[in-house]
Amino acid sequence: MGLGDPQNMIDTSRHFAGSITKAARLGLTATVLGAAFGLAGCMSGGDNDVNVLALAAETDPPDVLYNQGLANLEGGRLGEASKKFEAIDRQHPYTEWARKALIMQAFASYRGGDYDAAETAAKRYISLYPDSEDAPYAEYIIGLSHYRQIPDVTRDQKQAAYTAQAMRALMERFPDTMYADDARSKLRIARDQLAGKEMLVGRYYLERRDYLAAVNRFKNVVDVYPDTRQVEEALARLTEAYYAMGLTREAQASASVLGQNFPDSPWYRDSYALLQGHGLEPRDGSSDSWFAAATKKIVGAS
Repeated sequence: MGLGDPQNMIDTSRHFAGSITKAARLGLTATVLGAAFGLAGCMSGGDNDVNVLALAAETDPPDVLYNQGLANLEGGRLGEASKKFEAIDRQHPYTEWARKALIMQAFASYRGGDYDAAETAAKRYISLYPDSEDAPYAEYIIGLSHYRQIPDVTRDQKQAAYTAQAMRALMERFPDTMYADDARSKLRIARDQLAGKEMLVGRYYLERRDYLAAVNRFKNVVDVYPDTRQVEEALARLTEAYYAMGLTREAQASASVLGQNFPDSPWYRDSYALLQGHGLEPRDGSSDSWFAAATKKIVGAS
């Protein structure tokens, strides 16, 4: 039941509502509509007019609303589907219909691109039904709602941070769920995006010869995101920045960590050439606590 196959969600929900026959549904709707038309006949025109269809939506029983919501989903009318499921949650709270409608509301909002509404519904579902069978799915919707909003690396990366937080929560709470593999993949992407932002800022400082600020950014990539693809460049840039500051021992140690973990990397070739061009070579900095820790982090992540 993944988001890539919405029909699975709809089919499962239809099975839940299967006890309501088509004839019964039509009969219930006809009764409500008849009452609505009767009421409308008693009202005067102008501002007091009653929207008959809106009244029917407010008075339909939950099973009818639920099946109407599913029909709207199948027909691609996602906004209408969300309203039907929301009406069930509002009019029949804490019922089994409301529980199923709430997760479907989150799903319909997500599919319609209303990510804030999807997250709100999913979070409410988790708060009300934390141990239900659809709780992992709700966590997954929260993560995907942020994932779909991750911008390019030049912009603020709060959505990447929220994605990482949500996907990590899903994996920790529900490690055996069917969504765990995809959550793990999207967690890696989000973390790589966050590391990429750090690299962008670090390069900005490096170009302006603010070497200390650049070093802090590159070290943060190694410390916090050692399992991302950004770490190779981070170590190479550390080599460059340290050398520019006259800290040759640190530059040699950075290149050594890079060479130990990524010996075939073009970044290592560049770092090696930089040192060799000045009569130096990479040298193990294991006696330095930071370089020793960095080596362990990267080896552990590879």
